Amino acid sequence: MSEQLISFQNQGQTLFGMIHIPPGAGPFPAVLIFHGFTADRNEHHFLLVKAARALMAAGFVVLRFDFRGSGESEGDFSQVTIEGEISDGLAARAWLRGHPAVDPDLVGVCGISVGGAVAACLAGRTQDVPSLVLWAPVGDPARVFSQAGSGSGSGFAPVPVEGGMDIGGLIVGQGMIADVLRLRPTAEVVGHPGAVLVIQGTADQTVPPYNGEMYREALGERCTLVWIEGADHTFSRTWWEQEVIRLTVAHFRGQLAPAA
Repeated sequence: MSEQLISFQNQGQTLFGMIHIPPGAGPFPAVLIFHGFTADRNEHHFLLVKAARALMAAGFVVLRFDFRGSGESEGDFSQVTIEGEISDGLAARAWLRGHPAVDPDLVGVCGISVGGAVAACLAGRTQDVPSLVLWAPVGDPARVFSQAGSGSGSGFAPVPVEGGMDIGGLIVGQGMIADVLRLRPTAEVVGHPGAVLVIQGTADQTVPPYNGEMYREALGERCTLVWIEGADHTFSRTWWEQEVIRLTVAHFRGQLAPAA
């Protein structure tokens, strides 16, 4: 097994990530993971690191990276938009599909929170993602961000500043605000032809449970919605995260059978 720091370009900016490669000759199926808004490729309590290593142990190549303006990637956070993150996701997928250890036809996508919305939009637009997993995905961006703006849900209220809103020391620009009001990820994900696993905490106050229900309503029988009883937004107890990772590995194993 190996873990390597990597970088790739998108729209004139360098994005940094970590690729996890299982032992053997390959090519292997792969999973691309998207972090949430204001987070990075590790996520809270290293959730994405743990998930990536579990998937690698199960025979998958995994790429987790920092969206523009996040983590170590280039870019100004105040210029971050959902459309920009979708573009970054497409560039990351192209890079991963071109890796010599990867079977380009077997690249699944997983995203958490706003990263889940990004994954949903990407899968709906490309219509060729073979497997999709969404953790606490934002279904109604305008409503979720409105709740954060009222001080409910996220635990702190944004403060208006020149050019946007200050959220916990990060400036959210007008471009992001416009995308929040315009985009409908649950409408876009309908274009994805395959099955979708949605995992949602019942006590999520940041992206409340109605968001998971929105995906189930939009996708119908193609959506498996699994509730993690008592879990918060980032599944921040060891038993919650272990169950999320177990379900995710099982889903990808079922749809992206590792090469023999």
